[in-house]
Amino acid sequence: MNDENLLVGIDTSDDGAVYKLSDDIALIQTLDFFTPVVDDPYTFGQIAAANSLSDVYAMGGDPKVALNIVCFPNCLDKKILGEILRGGADKVLEAGAVVIGGHSVQDDEPKYGLSVSGTVHPDKILKNCGSKEDDVLILTKPLGTGIINTAGKGEIASKEAMEEGIKWMALLNKYAGEVVRKYNLTACTDITGFGLMGHLNEMAEGSDMSYEIYKECIPYIKEAKEYANMGLTPVGAHQNREYIKGKYNLENVEPWLEDILFDPQTSGGLLVSCNEKEGLNIMNEFKEKNIEAWIIGRCVKKGNYNIIVK
Repeated sequence: MNDENLLVGIDTSDDGAVYKLSDDIALIQTLDFFTPVVDDPYTFGQIAAANSLSDVYAMGGDPKVALNIVCFPNCLDKKILGEILRGGADKVLEAGAVVIGGHSVQDDEPKYGLSVSGTVHPDKILKNCGSKEDDVLILTKPLGTGIINTAGKGEIASKEAMEEGIKWMALLNKYAGEVVRKYNLTACTDITGFGLMGHLNEMAEGSDMSYEIYKECIPYIKEAKEYANMGLTPVGAHQNREYIKGKYNLENVEPWLEDILFDPQTSGGLLVSCNEKEGLNIMNEFKEKNIEAWIIGRCVKKGNYNIIVK
């Protein structure tokens, strides 16, 4: 059954669903949860919440309310759960939203995340499709958190590498999102489990365009290169590579960088496309506000591959 008020559904694998409530307000609905990526429960709560909230920013909206999603073993101290929830609540508060409840179940492994509701004007929704020829692509967080987390689980990652990864994973996309939505974007998404390449592929197919990515412009956490060279890549990176097999072309890309391109990200940055003039204005405002971001490529006519990295 079609509903004319459903403005964004599942057709383009977008970051959230959008339902029109009135001429001025549309509801964004999304949810996400996962197992711990760090040892500290409070930090895990922050990262999981930032990741869940990100989809609302990727749709151009503001989060308003959130519900906790909790799976937790009976054998663990409930104080650990309390710290996870405290971390999540603090991050939701930073986002300007409020936790209004949630649901928990017993499970053998802890899992945590949020169901988030946000709002956006129906005419100002950002979608993960719509890129135009000669658009530039801007990324707002470096890659490599999946590799860093894998090295951390193996007790190989340095303290500095873990701290850098945590800094980026816990950073809300609120600040970059508030900047980019002032401009005329053609597409927007956030980089999460499918990695940069997977999300680029979704954007390319939805836009019926191809993307040229400049390998020397790809930002990554520096230790991720070392750990990738050691073979410390998550299983998800190999799954991401296989999933879009035949849809990309990597020209003289070193194996370690290939691993980073496919690395599944936790609470990754926003990826936006816009014309070059708008892109330069966005980058200038980012610089003024001390927000790090990188232009990593451009949009070209549809070719044999959805993504060409050169």
